[in-house]
Amino acid sequence: MSLKEYKNDYVENGITFQKKKQGIKLTYDGLLAKSGADAVYASYGYGDKWLSRAVHEMNRTGHGFEITIPTNENVTHVAFKDSADNWDNNNGKNYSFS
Repeated sequence: MSLKEYKNDYVENGITFQKKKQGIKLTYDGLLAKSGADAVYASYGYGDKWLSRAVHEMNRTGHGFEITIPTNENVTHVAFKDSADNWDNNNGKNYSFS
């Protein structure tokens, strides 16, 4: 299946996801990527309190930036930032995947 088959509520923001055994594969081609970011980082955590928070650089691909993040809770929250510390956090609501 292609990434386009896994559309979600955030596709208009340039975010698609694919559920994998090892976690969630995120592809980001949103505001930061479209603004010419040289690097994009995924900041993520689990549950309402962002437990086990981590920040990892995403891999640049022909589709934007990609990362597979592990999941260990029912809800994973993600926000994105570039190397200049500009954020895409869904207007303060973050991006949530369950």
